[in-house]
Amino acid sequence: MRKYLLGILGFLSFLSVSAQKQPEVPIKLPAGFSSQIVASNFGRVRHIAVNTNGDLYMKLDRLVNGKGIYRLRDKNKDGIMEDTLAFGNYTGTGIGIYKGYLYATSDETVYRYQLDANQDIVNPDKPEIVVEGLLNQRQHASKSITFDKAGNIYVNIGAPSNVCQEKDRQKGSPGMTPCPILETAGGIWQFPTAKLNQKLADGVRYATGMRNALGIDWNHEVDDLYATIHGRDMLFQYFPEMYDQKKGAELPSETFYRVKKGDDCGWPFVYWDHFQNKKILSPEYGGDGKKEGAPNAISPLVGFPGHMAPNALLMYNGNQFPAKYKHGAFIAFHGSWNRTPEPQEGFYVVFVPMKNGMPTGNWEVFADGFSGMSPVTNLSAAKHRPTGLAMGPDGTIYISDDKAGYVWKISYKP
Repeated sequence: MRKYLLGILGFLSFLSVSAQKQPEVPIKLPAGFSSQIVASNFGRVRHIAVNTNGDLYMKLDRLVNGKGIYRLRDKNKDGIMEDTLAFGNYTGTGIGIYKGYLYATSDETVYRYQLDANQDIVNPDKPEIVVEGLLNQRQHASKSITFDKAGNIYVNIGAPSNVCQEKDRQKGSPGMTPCPILETAGGIWQFPTAKLNQKLADGVRYATGMRNALGIDWNHEVDDLYATIHGRDMLFQYFPEMYDQKKGAELPSETFYRVKKGDDCGWPFVYWDHFQNKKILSPEYGGDGKKEGAPNAISPLVGFPGHMAPNALLMYNGNQFPAKYKHGAFIAFHGSWNRTPEPQEGFYVVFVPMKNGMPTGNWEVFADGFSGMSPVTNLSAAKHRPTGLAMGPDGTIYISDDKAGYVWKISYKP
């Protein structure tokens, strides 16, 4: 009994500390926007979801007090989330709310929890299994999810590889043709939400040629899937005769795609070069930095500077923000670790203006300052790293951080 009471007291102490206002890293936003910290000190908060009643759900990549999902609720509607529910004994990234269920992922399984009429979890200790047995070889193992209008869930299965070499991340090792990884990973799979206890074979490989599409979202304006993809590493380190250090820092592009069923984004055979606006053949497959390849692969909508790690995508369909943001894309960049000798880059949320599913202008930094330093010369010293995005029922957006476990609420008033 004494051990149980000590555990309860420790958990209550954690909640008290987490609810306190912490010293704020100033977040830079466009005029009219403001930020509010609604969660802090929750550890590695990955993706997030906000319910129609304003409840905030956070998926953790490391357990906190033995739990991997935290729900915060503003019970008295005073703007402060004072009620906390913790459940789920597994780590992971993906989380989303769809037709009366909360969906959450580990690195191998998609679970779901039924919500009742009061938006409470019916049985937090016994989730249903939607899909299990998904590939998990640690590298690019996190499973992001999104949903369409027709009752399907989409799951990213990242490739456990840099560029599908015979010996992964070994200089001089050639790329494999065909790439066997693409049979079970390196793409997005579609599953019906109406069926439980599915395996990979029960789903459809909706799109392929994606090293790690960590940011995925459904664009309801045009009824299509969109994705942000992490590009490959080690161009300069493996091929200094073709790429100097600066090119190795800037390339390959991080990419943003509109994805239709059957599309191939070209990994591992090509990468996108935003300077040349071309699909460049990977050196492991005979490329020289200029030769194009994979003519049947689709091109991205946008190519961003290399290695910035686009970890979340939100297609904005709210009404609170000014008209320019309607149907545009917010992308959370986790920040780079391998752009030396250039400064590390990212650690911010960008916006891509869009209409009818296509960009209408250049991308711009929307929310900045999370790292607490400029430039970022020491990755371990960065204060926060943007990781998840979600929209609230009032059109505000939420940004999570997996460095210190913060969540910010971004609001607009003219």
